Amino acid sequence: MLTLIAGTGDLPPALVARLPQRPLICAMAGFRPAITPDLTFRIEQLGGFLSALRDRGVTEVCMAGAVTRPPVDPAQIDAATKPLVPRIMAAMAQGDDGALRAIIAIFEEAGFAVRAAHQIAPDLLPQAGVLSRKPVTIDSRKDAVSAEETIAEMGRGDVGQACIVRNGRVLAREGQAGTDAMLAQIAPSADPLWGAVDGLGSVLGSAAEWLSGADGEPTDARGAILFKAPKPNQDRRADLPVIGPQTAKGAIAAGLAGIVIEHDGVIVLDLDEVLSLLDGAGLFFWVRPKGGA
Repeated sequence: MLTLIAGTGDLPPALVARLPQRPLICAMAGFRPAITPDLTFRIEQLGGFLSALRDRGVTEVCMAGAVTRPPVDPAQIDAATKPLVPRIMAAMAQGDDGALRAIIAIFEEAGFAVRAAHQIAPDLLPQAGVLSRKPVTIDSRKDAVSAEETIAEMGRGDVGQACIVRNGRVLAREGQAGTDAMLAQIAPSADPLWGAVDGLGSVLGSAAEWLSGADGEPTDARGAILFKAPKPNQDRRADLPVIGPQTAKGAIAAGLAGIVIEHDGVIVLDLDEVLSLLDGAGLFFWVRPKGGA
């Protein structure tokens, strides 16, 4: 029997829609998934939660959707969780990947098989290649190489799974708020001044780089690529990167040239709509093999 531990976002309902029957759906207290959970648990009562899953006949667990580190209330810790407290606290002190590895290990030691979302629904990982009508330019292919190196560097610090690159320059790196927030931050302002700046851009050309702010907060990312990939060596059974129509809309609003994702490393929700949006706006979509040119 499978249980889905659902976080926020569109991935959990997309998974449930692909399953032949509804799994037991669980959620951590304080996080409201888009589907109604059958069981809610607190991190301070993880041990009791594991026992409850065994009592219900659960043998497999899938973790999908976004969660953040919950506050821990020592008064809420139950007897079954006390032996796990040192491991839980150590996990929460690590980066995202380290924390997930530790939690996965606790589930496995309790006798559960931890399955990835893409193992349950393989169609969530698109085939390799340029899937859009618009081809990828040579400059964008070069930028993808730079972006892959940037994600590797970010991964060593266990932070972020996406970046925006133009002409070999990293314009933005994904933070805790996620990819869509990063795109929203760099989208052209609605301020009328942008119209004047837009006109100047055609005159200034590459000299318009001065428009980019400090610390990866550019105001002009037009012609750049969005690159998204897993962190190097991350456990891909949880926290695999996800994009969807909202990401496509953000890339269009930011004036990007296209989106590049790592093949077999990024889940795409509603691929048909993503391609329709990008094709309509003249952006490319490249599912790039790792290390590809």
